[in-house]
Amino acid sequence: MSTFPNGMNIVDLHCDTILSCFMGKKNFRELEGHINLDKLKAGGCLAQCFALFIPSNELAVRQFGHEVDTWDLYNQLLAIYKDAVADASDVLRPALSCSDIVENSKNGYMSSILTIEDAVELEGKMERLEQVYKDGVRMIALTWNFENSVGFPNSRDPEKHLKLGLKPFGIEVVQRMNELGMIVDVSHLSEAGFYDIVKYTKKPFVASHSCCRALRDHSRNLTDDQLKALADKGGVVGINFCDDFLNDRGEHYSTIEDVVRHILHIRDKAGVDSIAIGSDFDGIGSKLEFKDYSGLPLILNALEPYFTADELEKICHDNFLRVFADQA
Repeated sequence: MSTFPNGMNIVDLHCDTILSCFMGKKNFRELEGHINLDKLKAGGCLAQCFALFIPSNELAVRQFGHEVDTWDLYNQLLAIYKDAVADASDVLRPALSCSDIVENSKNGYMSSILTIEDAVELEGKMERLEQVYKDGVRMIALTWNFENSVGFPNSRDPEKHLKLGLKPFGIEVVQRMNELGMIVDVSHLSEAGFYDIVKYTKKPFVASHSCCRALRDHSRNLTDDQLKALADKGGVVGINFCDDFLNDRGEHYSTIEDVVRHILHIRDKAGVDSIAIGSDFDGIGSKLEFKDYSGLPLILNALEPYFTADELEKICHDNFLRVFADQA
């Protein structure tokens, strides 16, 4: 069973809350979406991975009305993150390692882990990878839904999805991330890119916010073979709460049963040591039966008939903490 203080239980591998802070000019206390400080506490947060999502290409044009300098945007989002964490320092502290999470929890603090979604801002420059590590980034999702200097994203075109993977610079990035102690994240990556990670990484990797292709046929989801390959590397999958990855009902609604179904599938195909939570909170538009972060205990209650108490601890935090510790 957990050694963490009562109520501090969950590590969530992915959210887009920093972009919400940036767009709404609000801090963690003021937000009205899936995550704010009160909701984190109510849901039992041990640590939250906060992604700096870097909109680019036509998405940047839609959101900002123009193309962006991705390195400049990264630095703007980094400043927003640092300000938000500083403002919340009475209850939330940054974590650069697994031991920081343990120490923060002993002192009654939730932890924030800084991550990046889309390595587009690297632009083929290894010195930028070195800089983001110095900035405190400890996990990078190598792509979003556009090609970048690292590699190619998932695609509904099987020819692209199965053949376009990491670029030579991307291989170098993965190898350097291993050396630095940064977690490689394959969510949004093509299937070819996924298997390049399997080939080149020497450390466990994650799919921070993905689901199961066997249950929902979507290029963002992982096949059973991918789940097994990830498990063989000691990695974990954070279950994404977006309805489009959980079900095909077309209702824009995610249920607790949907989430449980995908978790059970990963257990059956890859083992309980491969399961984690990767909500994608504040980055998904679907309505949730459990509403927001404060509703996560409802999911845990629904999982209780299928898992022992120790197995639930693995899903909630132990699996990710093992991966994080293994980067050292």
